[in-house]
Amino acid sequence: MRRFGIALLTIAGGVCVFLAQAQQAPPPNPENLTGTLRQIIPGHYAFVAGRFNSGVIATGDGVLVVDAIAPESVSRQQREAIASQIKQPVRYLVSSTFHNNYSKGNVAYADVLKIGTDLYRTDLLQLMRQENVSQQEQEARRPTQTFRDRVTLYLGGKEIQILYPGKAHTRGDSIVFVPQDRIVYMSELYFHNEFPFIADGYGISWIKALEVAEGLGADIFVPAHGSIPANPRETREGLRRNKQILINVRDAVQNQIARGATEDQAVAALPFPEYNGLRGYPEQKDLAVRRIYQELKGQLP
Repeated sequence: MRRFGIALLTIAGGVCVFLAQAQQAPPPNPENLTGTLRQIIPGHYAFVAGRFNSGVIATGDGVLVVDAIAPESVSRQQREAIASQIKQPVRYLVSSTFHNNYSKGNVAYADVLKIGTDLYRTDLLQLMRQENVSQQEQEARRPTQTFRDRVTLYLGGKEIQILYPGKAHTRGDSIVFVPQDRIVYMSELYFHNEFPFIADGYGISWIKALEVAEGLGADIFVPAHGSIPANPRETREGLRRNKQILINVRDAVQNQIARGATEDQAVAALPFPEYNGLRGYPEQKDLAVRRIYQELKGQLP
């Protein structure tokens, strides 16, 4: 096995994935999307483009990026901002979701070590084949190294844990935890003040994955979507609210199943008006009920 200062595990995976592209988080508009690099706390940044956030961990020995925002031009803006403001090379890219909005930007990082779970790689390759992506682009987007449960990097004196918390927004998500700075980069496990996008998600497991993140003892949880509060420690409460949405949908669906409702009957019976004002609610409410219903009934792969 090649060594890069990290312990890597691999696992084979061939489970089919529901690729409901039209129902995923809407892709950025390449015509007008620009981004800015914002410091969260010393050594930690978010590159913010519209409602999309990409994490940046800066050390004295290089930079680790969490998720590359599409299109490629936005991620190239990010690299330019890192070079001009942080003045350190990008050493690693950690990718969590295989969806285009956070994998097409990988092309801008074709020259760095790209890390993702085995399931992330499997699902990304399947998506790119379905979309007839060129071989050159496939090579630029796919991970260089994969892992099963966790990878620990030691970069510039920082311990950086890359963790698989279980199925959530997709079946192969990662989160990135820096213990000494008490900060977790949540990727698309966390939609700040938005309704979770769940077209390929596993709502019951997602709740458990968020509980894993909460149990890390961090103060700050960086979302992939939504504005980061001026006081980043407010993200802990924001994460709790995001988790509560899934809990409320789960409990309501469980009640419908206990009454003998079919999937369609559960969808019709559960409007969740308290979330009507959240971004994503109109597109995702019915999907959330259906995915959680199917998961509770043991029907999801």
